Amino acid sequence: MTKLLARQGRERLMQILGVVLTASSVVFALTSCSSLAPQQGAASSTTQTGASMVKVFAPSGTLRASINLGNPILARLDPATGQPVGVSVDLATEFARRLGVPLQLVAVKSAGASVENVNQDKADIGFFAVDPKRGQEISFTKPYVLIEGFYMVRNASPITTNEQVDQPGVTVAVGKNSAYDLFLTRELKRATIVRIPTSPAVVQGFLDQHLDVAAGVKQQLEMDGAKVGGLRLLDQRFMVIRQAMGLPKAKGDDAAAYLAQFVEEMKASGFVAQSLARHHIAGAAVAKEND
Repeated sequence: MTKLLARQGRERLMQILGVVLTASSVVFALTSCSSLAPQQGAASSTTQTGASMVKVFAPSGTLRASINLGNPILARLDPATGQPVGVSVDLATEFARRLGVPLQLVAVKSAGASVENVNQDKADIGFFAVDPKRGQEISFTKPYVLIEGFYMVRNASPITTNEQVDQPGVTVAVGKNSAYDLFLTRELKRATIVRIPTSPAVVQGFLDQHLDVAAGVKQQLEMDGAKVGGLRLLDQRFMVIRQAMGLPKAKGDDAAAYLAQFVEEMKASGFVAQSLARHHIAGAAVAKEND
């Protein structure tokens, strides 16, 4: 009798445990399904976001990037291949890769022409110095690199400081519609600005027209000045040029935020620094978060 009761007790216990285990399994299954659902939804949302950005940035199916060859810090022609190379080309290539579309480089010789490409829908994105005037039509990211603007004079010039440049009778050569043209147009009150068609032609125009000062990107001035000799840079920069990526404001806030996030990732990952080093660019600094 005792054995019978013991056996019946064990059977009853196993039935109770079976119910508990079954209920636990159901709860676990429901919990697992509910935890998977948001992940699947997030993946779907990400896919939809990527697809929508492709339509915004590359409505033709190809991303068109305006590349300014007038600034050697950003891009130049490879003498071996004749193709544009540089940090702006690397960034454009990576952005197109992320969007999953082909890339078309729309190369021009000046910053002004690069701005026109984007404003006139000849390009989808571009690489520009941040400036309030350009910002009327273009949405800028935060800068990815900082470049210095300097003055250059002849060795015999009496001008030795930046303050001496902005004086009556002093003529200053600048690249037309460049970042420093826009800046100096606002800042110089007494000197006369003489606009040269492109930035690479500034030093030659300064010499040919017998002007007093050449203004531009430090590295470009140094490179061009070394070819002719007898020229020197003033000791201090007159501005810091904040180079950023940009897109037409018509593409909307979501597209602007998407591009801005891309630039921040490229800086944080070391992509920009590695690109500058690979192209042997000295004198330019990767922009920090608050620049």
